[in-house]
Amino acid sequence: MRKLILLGTGNAMVTKCFNTCFALNIDDEYFLVDAGGGNGILAQLEKAQIDMTKIHHLFITHAHTDHVLGVIWVVRKIATLMNQGKYEGKLHIYCHDKVKMVVETIANLTLKKKDLAQIGKNIIFDVVEDGDQREILDMQVIFFDILSTKEKQFGFSAEFADGMNLCCLGDEPYNEVCEIYAQNADYLLSEAFCLYGDRDIFKPYEKHHSTVKEACELAEQLQVKNLILYHTEDKHIDKRKELYTDEGKQYYYGNLYVPDDLDVINLK
Repeated sequence: MRKLILLGTGNAMVTKCFNTCFALNIDDEYFLVDAGGGNGILAQLEKAQIDMTKIHHLFITHAHTDHVLGVIWVVRKIATLMNQGKYEGKLHIYCHDKVKMVVETIANLTLKKKDLAQIGKNIIFDVVEDGDQREILDMQVIFFDILSTKEKQFGFSAEFADGMNLCCLGDEPYNEVCEIYAQNADYLLSEAFCLYGDRDIFKPYEKHHSTVKEACELAEQLQVKNLILYHTEDKHIDKRKELYTDEGKQYYYGNLYVPDDLDVINLK
């Protein structure tokens, strides 16, 4: 059974949900993607009943605070488990060169020496470049540069053993260079900062984000089978699923998911 667990669905400044991050669950192991902006990631993992000794792979898309600060807490917790003899194997952290520099700098400034000693020993940075491939769990993963205009950011495409694929475009609008990865995707994860009708309120374009309408038009154009919207505002959190679904279905005719934090999507 393969599952996608949405640990957080909100943008950087949300307070009513957690910052966008998720885990792919394959059999008894997890591939964690980003970790939010603080130690709330530990609570989210606990609520999702994810055993941290089963996380051996972590991908960090970019170095913004709402994606990397939680990584420090994941590293601290797993390093502690390693030091206690409660974690077997290594933690592999996939990221580009700037993310590695940022995470190592924060870790060196904040973590205890015995935790830092695990970095490079059992906590391994695997620096990836555009187009690099890795075999992770039962997936063939390709990491790619989304050519962000704000901050160097990578997405990824994962193909499972049975040929099904999933594409993560990061938290910025689609760039045509990503077409090779997103076209005909079985599952596409895409940011949708706000409703198109609320664009004058939330000003997504000023922040280099897109609306539900644009994300859904894109998914329809790319012939995506399942679209998952995240990295949203939280002012409509109580009605977000209904409002975003109603707008999205006007432009996209596949399966549309507007998940809440901790929602689980069975990948099949």
